[in-house]
Amino acid sequence: MKSFLFILSFINFYNYTYSQEHSQYFPDPDPVIQAKLESWRDLKFGLLMHWGPYSQWSVVESWSICPEDVGWATGARKKGMNDQDYFEYKKTYENLKNSFNPVNFNPERWAAAAKDAGMKYMVFTTKHHDGFCMFDTKYTDYKITDPSCPFHTNVKSNIAKEVFDAFRKQGMWTGAYFSKPDWHSDFYWLSKFPPADRNCNYQISKYPGQWNKFIEYTHNQLLELVGGEYGKLDILWLDGGWVRKKTNDEVVRELKDVYDGVRWARNPQSQDIDMPTLVKKVRAKQPDVLVVDRAVPGPYQNYLTPEQQIPESGLPYPWETCMTMANSWSYVSDDVYKPTSELIKKLVDIVSKGGNYLLNIGPSPQGEYSDTAYARLKEIGSWMKINGEAIYSTRMYKSYNEGEKIRYTQSKDGKAKYVFLLEFPSADLILNKISITKDQKLSLLGSDKPIRFSQSNKGLKIALTPDMKETNKYIWVLKIS
Repeated sequence: MKSFLFILSFINFYNYTYSQEHSQYFPDPDPVIQAKLESWRDLKFGLLMHWGPYSQWSVVESWSICPEDVGWATGARKKGMNDQDYFEYKKTYENLKNSFNPVNFNPERWAAAAKDAGMKYMVFTTKHHDGFCMFDTKYTDYKITDPSCPFHTNVKSNIAKEVFDAFRKQGMWTGAYFSKPDWHSDFYWLSKFPPADRNCNYQISKYPGQWNKFIEYTHNQLLELVGGEYGKLDILWLDGGWVRKKTNDEVVRELKDVYDGVRWARNPQSQDIDMPTLVKKVRAKQPDVLVVDRAVPGPYQNYLTPEQQIPESGLPYPWETCMTMANSWSYVSDDVYKPTSELIKKLVDIVSKGGNYLLNIGPSPQGEYSDTAYARLKEIGSWMKINGEAIYSTRMYKSYNEGEKIRYTQSKDGKAKYVFLLEFPSADLILNKISITKDQKLSLLGSDKPIRFSQSNKGLKIALTPDMKETNKYIWVLKIS
């Protein structure tokens, strides 16, 4: 129930900010980035993983140490510790580093399962808001390779590197999730002041030296990730959109929101980490890396990332829905996973609207996916092996749907059209938003049986025989070529 209430409260917050965060897009003018982005749009299906010491408690990642009096923070605490003193709780949470020992960590199995499911890229949490680093950074001891963490003696202790290497060997693009805010760093949450919310807890104008140290710290860690030791990275997925440069007008509006009790921000101020310089330094090392500065309109948000939602009719620019396979982003021992039919339906819906689908799985504290997650990946893969050509390298058709049970895509060159049947028709199918010419043919993916059809001013009439339903048990795809 706690996980459900957390998700519900977060969705309510997300609904409030969604239209603002996803109403603007500023293309990066660099032709190298434009070409990389076009290739990214071909991939369609990816894997996101939230993982850290918090998995030992089966709690939401990071948010339980955020002192805001909102559901996704207060409702995220470990069971039985809800009334504990905040500072005592935060210290106990941070001490999870001393017991984190995922001895069954096997990224090769994860990568093989993701590839078999038809996933083409991945994004891994190198650092979430709590500041714990799943890579061997030299700028903090709050990391997986620190001697106080029992896993540091394992040959695979540099977890992010092992993950990237394993997925890259499977031919998948690799992406690094990185939180801009860092609630462990004294450069962001200055220890002489108690934190009041998710924001930097001091006035930057009063302590500019402290903020400059945070900028340097953030830049240095990101340069570690793109510096070569972690191989080629295709995506830098930056989270924590409240850490951004703001105009005076934006700060004034946020301040008004605080007094109106609308938003979470109590310390509205510009938290500028100098993205232009950062991206310039990053691309000096990896020229074609996509930068996704989430929820920050500007040229460093190469594509948009609506969270836990699918835009009603898509978005007119590159986008990706990030969504959980279960209810929580991080591992919860008794979490409920979405059925395969729902996951495939969401994939089809997203792709028909021109987007990509980034599906999240939270590994356990031992370093494993649940058996249910593996089963879902295998079942999705079976469907993709038959119908993947209607997903990969496709683009939005002139109309993404026809009613509730039909979706469309088309190949990039427009020569092939695909019709997704979310339910197998019990009678002749009549389509009015797509047609077929004499020199084209109609087929059902996964079947070599001929299909009877006719084209008239009443539409395209298609007759499928009941035995064709046996090609799969989820969604059926017609191809016009």
